Amino acid sequence: MDNSIQQNLIVPEDLSNVDLKTRIWTESKMVWKIAFPAMVARVTSFGMIVVTQAFIGHIDKLELAAYALLQSFIVRFINGIVIGMSSATETLCGQAFGARHDHMMGIYLQRSWIVDGVAATILLPLVIFAAPIFRLVLGQDEDVAIAAGNMSLWFIPYVYYLVFSFTIQMYLQAQLKNKVVGWFSAISFVLHILLSWIFVKKLELGTAGAMGALTISTWSTVIGLLVYIFGGWCPNTWKGFTKAAFADILPVVKLSISSGFMICLEIWYNSVIVLAAGYMKNSTTAISAFSLCHNILSWEFMLSFGFLGAACVRVANELGRGNPKAAKFSVEIILSTSIIIGVLFWCSARSHRQAFLSYFTLR
Repeated sequence: MDNSIQQNLIVPEDLSNVDLKTRIWTESKMVWKIAFPAMVARVTSFGMIVVTQAFIGHIDKLELAAYALLQSFIVRFINGIVIGMSSATETLCGQAFGARHDHMMGIYLQRSWIVDGVAATILLPLVIFAAPIFRLVLGQDEDVAIAAGNMSLWFIPYVYYLVFSFTIQMYLQAQLKNKVVGWFSAISFVLHILLSWIFVKKLELGTAGAMGALTISTWSTVIGLLVYIFGGWCPNTWKGFTKAAFADILPVVKLSISSGFMICLEIWYNSVIVLAAGYMKNSTTAISAFSLCHNILSWEFMLSFGFLGAACVRVANELGRGNPKAAKFSVEIILSTSIIIGVLFWCSARSHRQAFLSYFTLR
């Protein structure tokens, strides 16, 4: 474990002789130190999906509906499975870091690549055979289903990007190196906007340009993080590739699968609304409209996922150190902070709603 990180890591149990206010302040700083970069990473990475949808919307209405159906139903399903399975990496690496078993973190990362990569490959036919799935199995509009099938192959690199992106994020976040994740994600997001503008607006490459920009931008994040890991910036946790990654892989599989289905159902069940829109009379417009609203809400939801990541890291670190009281205290602080944020946003939304209604009433 990095000595500089370990020296700055003060757990609430070490502050048992000080007042409660100091303990709360210390724990809150530790939580937000993890949460803010995680929020930036989640918001910017999902933002690439939203930006791509925005540029495709300027190309063609049918292409927009096809993208919306693919992204909201199939890609979101795979995304939910992969992010859920990657949470196993977060748990295992967080406990290893807390217990100072630094060498195991690199092994857990490699095991997650194997398990998640196999799972993504098993799910890949959903992307490859999107057209017959939408047309024959789900009974979607013929034109939209064919357009989705033509576009679906562009999502194959994105599926494998999810495997590496999520697992690497969990690995670095567990050892409190999440700032670098936030920076790489933010830079890739800016790059994606620039490339999308060049490919779609200037070069007029159409859907191929928008999807090509998505592929380049997303994989630039993965390549940058891999260079960071392999380049020696994680000397205590990355010791190179090892055969040990293939040993004791069954427990990782069990933990990953259970986590995968749990998170997937939470993320995916709202996508059924987009699928149902395909049965409406004007399905092309309905699918696009529902998907746009859904993606904007999901974009906001990424803030909650970032905060959730901080909670998982703090609890895993403390349990790895054998400090259940510190883990409990951290959960109490995180829950209290979440409730306060939720109430503030609720009050803000309510006041803005009243102002909005008053404005239109006066008009």
